[in-house]
Formats: sequence, structure tokens, C-alpha cells
Amino acid sequence: MTTSSFSGGAPGAPREASGAPELRLVLASRSPQRDRLLRQLSIPFRVVVSEHVEDVHDGDPLRTVERNARGKAEEVLARTRLRAGELVLGVDTVVVAGGRVLGKAADEREAAEYLRLLAGRRHEVYSGLHLCSTAHAHTVHAVTGVTFRPLGAADVARYVACGEWRDRAGAYAIQGVGSALVERVDGDYFNVVGLPMAALLTALAVFGAAPFSWLPAGPLSP
Repeated sequence: MTTSSFSGGAPGAPREASGAPELRLVLASRSPQRDRLLRQLSIPFRVVVSEHVEDVHDGDPLRTVERNARGKAEEVLARTRLRAGELVLGVDTVVVAGGRVLGKAADEREAAEYLRLLAGRRHEVYSGLHLCSTAHAHTVHAVTGVTFRPLGAADVARYVACGEWRDRAGAYAIQGVGSALVERVDGDYFNVVGLPMAALLTALAVFGAAPFSWLPAGPLSP
């Protein structure tokens, strides 16, 4: 599901065909995972950390992540002078288990509570992604199912003690030690890491950026 708003110009026209400047992103996040995934795609970007305050108390996970992603991107857009070709990218991720929306755990006690709730059952990871310029805006979301293996008290205590849960929705990191918590993933794995790749490509296409159009001619540097 996507929502868009446009003013002026022709959304979706190929950037290279329209003579538009080279695509660059402004990542409105301090997340090292999102930074790493954009580097993996070789998309040029810079980071401007958003000061938007996340809200996970809405009760509707789709509305929550889309609102937070839009808030992050718009806050950065309002105070940043964009360079030619730049688009601001805001992303927000939450975990939902048994109807409860889980953001980032506040402390070790809450992290352990989240892990006990997730243990031995399926939950959903929701991400909202908002891409915008001064003229155009587009919002999309992704949902991925994740099933945890059963966890004993010692498993929970050891994982919490390692500290990886900090600043992670649902209090775990699937790309790290937390991979040992997971039994199954249904959907976009990268969404669970923190940046839904398929949703990002969909949003970029709305702005006329086809897959790989941002790559330089010739081989990538090692």
C-alpha cells in the first residue's frame, strides 16, 4: 500500500531521460543498519539525524510507522537545504506481537519482557518509509512475519546482557547475535533489519529512479 502527494513536475519520469540531477538521498536516521544497507546498494547519501519524536502509542501499527517515517523526513526537510537531486528518506520500524506494538525497549527489564513475549511465537515487523523533496512526497510500508524459537530464562538473560537489544524495535537485532533467536522469516528480511528494500525501490521508482540507475558506469570499486 502506498500514498503519494505531488505538486509540479511529472512524477515517475526517468531521471536520466528528464535530465534530472544524479539521485542522492538524505537519510533522516542515525541507524547504522540503514546506513549499512544504503551503502550495500551503492546509493549515494548523507545523514541528517531527525529530531522527530517517535510515537508508538497509536495502536494501529501501519498508521504509526507511516506517521513516524513522514515526521522524521519532514522534520529534516524543513531545516535542510537540499542539493540538486537529493530526496529525504525517513523510515520507522515497530514490532507487533499479540496486538501489542513494541518500539525500542527503555531498559533491560523491558527488553527481557519483550523477548519473553516474542519467544516461541510469530510476530510481525512493520516499517513505514517516506521519501520526499520540496515538491513531491511518497509513503509506503512493508510487513514481514518473524517466528522466534522457544527461549528459556537463561537465553533471555544472556541476550539482554550482551546489550545488542538497545535501540532496536522489539529488543533484538536479526542481523547480529539475535539471529540465534529466530526460527523463520516470511517476507522481506531487510525490513526486519530496518530498511525494507522492495519498498524503497518502489518509492524511488515514483521519483523516476529505476533500479541501478544510481550506479556509475563500469565496475564498482572493491
